[in-house]
Amino acid sequence: MKILIQNGRVIDPASGFDQTADVAIAAGRIVAIGQAAADFSPNRVINAKGCIVAPGLVDLAARLREPGQEHAGMLESEMAAAVAGGVTSLVCPPDTEPVLDEPGLVEMLRYRAEKLHQARVLPLGALTVGLKGDVLTEMSQLTVAGCVGFSQAEVPIPSTQVLQRALQYASTFGYAVWLRPQELHLGKGVAASGPLATRMGLSGVSVAAETIALHTIFELVRSTQARVHLCRISSAAGVALVRQAKAEGLPVTADVSINSLHLTDADMGYFDSRARLTPVLRQQRDRDALRAGLADGTLDVLVSDHTPVDADAKALPFAEAEPGATGLELLWSLALKWGQDTGLPLSQILSRITSAPARVLGASLGTLQDSVGQLALGGVADVCVLSDQGHWPVTADALRSQGKSTPFSGYELPGRVLATVVGGHVAFQAPA
Repeated sequence: MKILIQNGRVIDPASGFDQTADVAIAAGRIVAIGQAAADFSPNRVINAKGCIVAPGLVDLAARLREPGQEHAGMLESEMAAAVAGGVTSLVCPPDTEPVLDEPGLVEMLRYRAEKLHQARVLPLGALTVGLKGDVLTEMSQLTVAGCVGFSQAEVPIPSTQVLQRALQYASTFGYAVWLRPQELHLGKGVAASGPLATRMGLSGVSVAAETIALHTIFELVRSTQARVHLCRISSAAGVALVRQAKAEGLPVTADVSINSLHLTDADMGYFDSRARLTPVLRQQRDRDALRAGLADGTLDVLVSDHTPVDADAKALPFAEAEPGATGLELLWSLALKWGQDTGLPLSQILSRITSAPARVLGASLGTLQDSVGQLALGGVADVCVLSDQGHWPVTADALRSQGKSTPFSGYELPGRVLATVVGGHVAFQAPA
């Protein structure tokens, strides 16, 4: 298949390229950016006039719910949601059922995903067997099977000694460890500690749950020099600690979810279970610090934190409802809204969901390192065509994900994804 994407504003944050140009694709790779060769005869032409042509989006936090939780999301539905959201590469955490702690499970998931010819799935392996926090997994075998890093997902390791050993081992072999900073005992509530949670009678999660965990992680990073990616920072104090760690030169990166970037605890309304999320939504000062931290690069990446939840699991009292929200199809629109609110150029907005997450993945991408998150001549053709004009209503009918629950239901969001090309294959094109 030869594809020509014509007359779009081509923006590649990785190289700084930003001008009206054509993008020509053949044999799954980008063969021209600018003017296609005179003898290039495309099988398919996509008119991108008035639109943005960008690298395929890279999402570092997307649960696919398979294997084990197919009632909440089938691989087919969630991969369709990914490409409809412009996401061509996504990282999935290991907290499936069974946990991704054996090479065979990782290989099976990757095989299932590849057969669908949709987005590229990059699994995280479990850091400890069964995520129980006791015995380290065979990281080398899981890496060979295709894992791009190792994580405990939402399950903190009770023993600091075990975490230290994990970081020592990972550092020795150059593996990345992905951790969500949350202290085991202080993080068991369902809402952010504060006046609102108190009035509502909801158990609170204090900011200290995040900052204590961050202090512990940074001390261990100092002694081991392990590369750590911090998942879904949620507080102003957390942003400040990450900023200090980076200024010190520690090998850490960090992300923030679309939910924490735009919402506050006030969005819980009258116990609206759609706002039952992990991490919990915090106060406005925290949201403002997260937005500023993403803008100045303290927080490297914006993630969808896609966690589809079935309707029955949300139709419960707030404290009993399952946390999570669908997000893959909202990533571009909510990144654009943040950028517009903050007054940032499109290249900087796009960098947080393309080139920056690709840098976090780094060498774990293997032969894809020079292709993912960028538009490179000769590179694998992962491209999306985006609109930054107009608005669309977030409704259940508009979402391809099997999980329809999102706190943004009813919102009018800016921008749309018009087409997604993965490896030279048109995986999604919006109706005319």
